[in-house]
Amino acid sequence: MYTELKIENEVANLYLNRPEVHNAFNEDFIKELTDQFNYLDRSENAKIIVLRGKGKSFCAGADLNWMKKMKDYSLDENIADSNNLALMFHTINNVTKPVIGVVSGAALGGGAGLVSVCDYVIATKEAEFGFTEVKLGLIPAVISPFVINKIGESFARATFLNGAKFKADKAFIMGLVHEVCEEANLEARVDALIKSFLEVGPSAQLSAKKLIKEVKNKSAESVLNLTTKAISERRVSSEAQSLMGKLLSKQSNK
Repeated sequence: MYTELKIENEVANLYLNRPEVHNAFNEDFIKELTDQFNYLDRSENAKIIVLRGKGKSFCAGADLNWMKKMKDYSLDENIADSNNLALMFHTINNVTKPVIGVVSGAALGGGAGLVSVCDYVIATKEAEFGFTEVKLGLIPAVISPFVINKIGESFARATFLNGAKFKADKAFIMGLVHEVCEEANLEARVDALIKSFLEVGPSAQLSAKKLIKEVKNKSAESVLNLTTKAISERRVSSEAQSLMGKLLSKQSNK
């Protein structure tokens, strides 16, 4: 197994499980990770997904042995292979449930791409990132739509073109990472994050994630109709009525 999944108390901890190669991915890893996210998106047992790596690294990108094989692929074989890789990132990016990325060690190349498709990313201070493809004569093509959405054109130019590695503090400034902490505090912060993501209306949370994607892809004119309809539907939902009722009841009793 290239991944390890543990679901407990509505939390799915999904581990990249190739520590001997710093969780680098190959074609089998890509298929398995895609299948895991498809499964978790349908699962009624998981409300939140926590993605992390086993061993010293989060994910070091592409496996060298896989890259050696690709070197001899025809153009058509490379296109098919790249389509599978793109499907993996697309699947993770579009999963309806919150995805928390927990990064320690290296997140390089495609590993940094995995970081970009998480909803919330926490990293240790010593975590290392980089879009290192150009050092191999390649480009971060498949991950670029997701990464550029996260960090913008300016930081994409600054990091894609030289392939340099950078620490978590710079990743935070770029918007690739949302929180940086000491290694010793990582698990406590992850637990607190999970708690915060679970202390909300679950259907409202799913609707909020859907709304973000819809607003981003709509014209300014159609956004008005989309957003007013969305909030109106939420206001009359049973979940919102219950949660708002509890809050108003607390305030009235003060």
